[in-house]
Amino acid sequence: MIPLDRLRDSFEGVIPSIIATTDDDGMPNISYLSHVHYVDETHVALSNQFFSKTAANVARNGLATVMVVDGYSGQQHVLDLVFIRSETEGETFERVAIHLAILESRMSGIMKLRAVDIYRVEDCRAVPAAHPLVEPEPLSLPDLMGKVARLTARMSDCSDPETLLDATLEGLGELFGYHHSMVLVPDGERGGLTTIASRGYDQFGFGAEVPLGRGIIGAAAEQQRNVRITDLSRGLRYIQAVRAMAGVDDATPIPLPALDKPLSQIALPLAARGALVGVLFLESAERFTFRHRDEEALTVVAAHLATALSFLSDGPERAETSRGAEAGSPVEHLPAGRRIAVRFYQRDGSLFVDDEYLIRGVPGRLLLHFLEDYRRSGKQDFLNRELRRDRRLQLPDFKDNLETRLILLRRRLEEKAGPIMLERAERGRLRLSLAGLPEIEVIED
Repeated sequence: MIPLDRLRDSFEGVIPSIIATTDDDGMPNISYLSHVHYVDETHVALSNQFFSKTAANVARNGLATVMVVDGYSGQQHVLDLVFIRSETEGETFERVAIHLAILESRMSGIMKLRAVDIYRVEDCRAVPAAHPLVEPEPLSLPDLMGKVARLTARMSDCSDPETLLDATLEGLGELFGYHHSMVLVPDGERGGLTTIASRGYDQFGFGAEVPLGRGIIGAAAEQQRNVRITDLSRGLRYIQAVRAMAGVDDATPIPLPALDKPLSQIALPLAARGALVGVLFLESAERFTFRHRDEEALTVVAAHLATALSFLSDGPERAETSRGAEAGSPVEHLPAGRRIAVRFYQRDGSLFVDDEYLIRGVPGRLLLHFLEDYRRSGKQDFLNRELRRDRRLQLPDFKDNLETRLILLRRRLEEKAGPIMLERAERGRLRLSLAGLPEIEVIED
């Protein structure tokens, strides 16, 4: 029997499989199967979406034969299966369900998973090709663990969340060749995720939002499981789904950065001490960019990023400057300059600058706070410590994620290159700079 781990690429669902069963009279029945899932070296899982004839045949004799096809090499293998059990919950069920939900997201629940059937593999053998296949170019599969070691060492040297995010995404591109990536963090208010860092796109998309449970990113966050798709080229519906979840088709204030035609994607939840702190997302215009071994390596990177991000975000006051009394010294006269129109909506914290949307939520309230203090006293320097203690900002008492929200606000202002900028003077201290005098309008709706 050929070991199943030698044909892992045949279990990616790139090419549909075929399942064959027989009834009591030996009459064969053939059906197509979207995906055969690898469980371990001797077991596979099939999604329970069969036509009634296939299900009835398996119920009678517990036997099935499936043919899987390697989407890269075209090699075919036949697996003789013995039914073991059905599962409606657990690790395998959740993994199959989330994958199916992503791929069939535009089919109105027609393919909703009812159960996964676990089969023992009695035999696995190659199917000789009727005509010799064109051999694909040999795969170059370098050692990824060495690259993981080098990247995590760089990440360990980072002393603040912003440097950590930059080092991680830059390292993924430089060391692994993953040139399109982003990190999203929980917004803490609307139950979604907000883009805080990105690499490799035409636009940074800082502040772009993804609802929880939507698309690959939202699903990875909601289920706290890796979601990996090796080949998105099987059908137009996949591309449409990707564009929709990327915000291309929606009237979102800030579109999510996205490749026009991604063929490989992976989203990894960032979890620390049982809590979700973000999602690491990568995509590629090439097929098979993210194989099982890539997922394993990225899982280690994601775990390291989550732990470091949580530590650096939770403990900023330990390293903050003790010169708090010097911060915020008012100036006697506000500088003259052009008028900066600032409009703030209390309902959701949305903030507009010169009639253009900037940000919402906690980052919006933070900027309003800075601007109001500036108008009131000319104050330009702010300490993280004093922000945490200010009840007007409505920061949660536990895990306020202030550091990541300040990073998001500062990067959003930089991306807009407008009349308001926020600079990090030193650890735990921010400096507001303006090219004019803000005129603030607060909408109480």
